[in-house]
Order: sequence, then structure tokens, then C-alpha cells
Amino acid sequence: MTLRDARPEDSSALAALSIEVWLGTYIRRGVSAEFADYALETFTKANFERWLALPSERFIVSQNEDGLDGFLRLTQGAPGPLPGCSDTEIATLYVQPRHKGHGIGRDLLQAGLGAALALDAPSVWLATNSENTPAIAFYRAQGFEQIGQTHFRIGENAYPNEVFRYAFPRH
Repeated sequence: MTLRDARPEDSSALAALSIEVWLGTYIRRGVSAEFADYALETFTKANFERWLALPSERFIVSQNEDGLDGFLRLTQGAPGPLPGCSDTEIATLYVQPRHKGHGIGRDLLQAGLGAALALDAPSVWLATNSENTPAIAFYRAQGFEQIGQTHFRIGENAYPNEVFRYAFPRH
């Protein structure tokens, strides 16, 4: 496994990986048109090409001998949904399901935290679906503090998300 910054030529792999992880994580009782439309409209090669070009975005990928198996997206200028959040968000941390349990998520998270610290962010925040108990346990184990709840919206529907913060120690 190698960690590196994403490049524009990674856009299609990032899109496919996102669809795989997002659908596998959040679609449990059947695929509705609303969820399918969201995934297919959001996780596109063109969107990733656009996001990769933004100075406020940093993508760190995990690459094995065959291709990408995970990535972290760090976003600056993303005010948190709750008081006490900085404007630095871990917007995405995805690892292919078959590669979970091998330290890829932990290594990506540590690289993302290092990148945020290098930007002099006082903290980072993230939100994860309230039903995603493995992710909640993972973030707690990595030293994140659960600070409240927000909602992820698709169309007219709102889904509860837990908000976590990691505050950097100040010397």
C-alpha cells in the first residue's frame, strides 16, 4: 500500500470506488431511484476532476499493486454544522470493503490529520451516518469526540448523522 496525493487521472477510479462504498454502506433495503440518482449524479469522473482542481480540496489515496483501494478527502472552508467545529472537514474516508481491517483507513486518517495540522487547523470535523456503527466505533477509537448530530439530505428526506471532532493539541 502506498499513500499519495490524488491526480486528475485518478478521477474515474475515485468515482467507481465512491459508488461501491457509498452504495454498499447506505443502501441496505433496496435501491430507490432517489438514492441511485444521488450516487450516479454525485460520484462522476467529471465531479472528481473538478474537485481535484480546487485549492480547498486535498485527496489522499491508498494505492495497491492493482489500483486504488481507499481515499480521504480533506476540505478547507467547510464550516461545521455545530458550534466548536473548525472549517476543516474530513469530507470522505472510503476504503473498499474487501480491504477493511488492514489499516488502510487508519493510515489515510492519520495522513489527513497530518495534512490538516500542516494547514494550522485547530481541529477537523466529520459527519457519519448514525446507523454506520463500524465507522462510529472507528472514529472513537482514533480519538475523535462525538459532539452532536446533523442531517444528511437527499431530496426531501433527512438522515441523521453523528458529528465528530478531532482537536489538535496545542503546545
